[in-house]
Amino acid sequence: MTMTSSPALAGAPLLVVGAGLMGAGIAQVAAQAGHPVWLHDAREGAAAEAKIKLARSLDALAAKGKLTAEAVAQTLARITPVGALAEAADARLVVEAIVEKLDVKRALFRELEGLVAPDCVLATNTSSISVTAIANGLAHPERLVGMHFFNPVPLMRLVEVVSGLQTAPAVAEAIFALSATWGKTPVHAKSTPGFIVNRIARPYYAETLALLQEQAATPAVLDACLRAAGFRMGPCELMDLIGHDTNFSVTQSVFEANFFDKRFVPSLVQRELVDGGLLGRKSGRGFYVYPNEGAALPVAVHGAPDSAGAVTVHGAGPIAEALALAATAALADQGWGPARVTDSGWTGLEVDGARLMLTDGRSAAQVAAETGCRDVALFDRPVRLPAPPGTALAYALAESASAAWCAQAPAWLAALGFGPLPLADAPGLVVARTLAMLINEAADAVLHGVCTPEGADAAMKLGVNYPAGPFEWLAAWRAAEVAALLDALDAHHRGERYRVSPWLRRRVWAEAQR
Repeated sequence: MTMTSSPALAGAPLLVVGAGLMGAGIAQVAAQAGHPVWLHDAREGAAAEAKIKLARSLDALAAKGKLTAEAVAQTLARITPVGALAEAADARLVVEAIVEKLDVKRALFRELEGLVAPDCVLATNTSSISVTAIANGLAHPERLVGMHFFNPVPLMRLVEVVSGLQTAPAVAEAIFALSATWGKTPVHAKSTPGFIVNRIARPYYAETLALLQEQAATPAVLDACLRAAGFRMGPCELMDLIGHDTNFSVTQSVFEANFFDKRFVPSLVQRELVDGGLLGRKSGRGFYVYPNEGAALPVAVHGAPDSAGAVTVHGAGPIAEALALAATAALADQGWGPARVTDSGWTGLEVDGARLMLTDGRSAAQVAAETGCRDVALFDRPVRLPAPPGTALAYALAESASAAWCAQAPAWLAALGFGPLPLADAPGLVVARTLAMLINEAADAVLHGVCTPEGADAAMKLGVNYPAGPFEWLAAWRAAEVAALLDALDAHHRGERYRVSPWLRRRVWAEAQR
């Protein structure tokens, strides 16, 4: 059998295998879209229990006025728990949402091939297993496709439509179109480790875990910095919510599937938490103790910066302009403003020879050694400009900095409207290196044909609620600066982790020709 035209799936009868949280959510969304749904689970009675739980949650939504009683009744009437797969032999689409084990999934789809019609579409909700590998051994591998939903299914809009090597394009297009009719935003992806979201998201956790291993800051400080960049949750909070066992397992899976590429190496910090049973919210303790009353941030009272000497704003672009406006306001009561130098090669403030510089990926110690300026402080990349007053922003000081500059640097950041948070002298600080690595990983995903830039942006915003997509960040940040920051990190750490994607390097060369 070869599928050359898209199967008609709108309103078609559907079988969901697996009545856990994901499977029940998929059944709900399909039933709300008008499909008759059979719900099956290998555990006896699990499908019926899932329908009872679903009824309670839908009734609660109706009580809040978010659904009508009629809509609830119609949705539930379309869902039929079945004890045997054969009872759903007339399904036109099967969506599998069972345990993440390759052999178990393969066995299920081989059994299904003997029950359903030859043109029934088979879909797997796997989050990380190769769709090509799952299809291996099927009589008709071309009808198997990945249909990866995100939790909670009824609320999360993204669906990754994942094509294996033998998936028929018509099948992928049919699932893409069907997802849209269900109110989802589908994106095409190639079956590679982690697909789009779980691949591109790895640096969001990995950079914070690396900083923790280097003892650069506490989880509370790192989380605060990334929340200030627009992320809803910091990495440590998010890993505690996901569960460290789950997050570590996905990282290991992506690492092994990429032939132990150093970019995806798991963290010793997280392995310790897993080994100790400190799994996050579900165990009562991870990076934080739960119920979490809020982790404390460093409290510092900064005096007014010394504005008696010369103040110069260096650099061009949005960050330099924002610094110039803030410095002008800070100096207003002195009756004068800062000088401007737009072609100095760095962005930041110079105060009587001391430097407060936007990180470029080097450590403060390296900058001090290479410039001959002992009084160096680096600040992290502010993403939202103008920043709300008191926005958390990491900074680091060179070991050579004088006591006076160690006090003045954060005082100037506070005067510029930020809430300065001290870090050890880690190159790239927090936000800058995390965003650069997210951009770099997305660039590699596009290079390898996993997705398009538009697909990557949509996936990260809708699948994990990022404040922007990686290519949207890149559009606001010159590719040359991103690559230079990664090159500096690569030179500092002497490994493969921070190597620049060839796609991004080509973007740098293209910029240079404009």
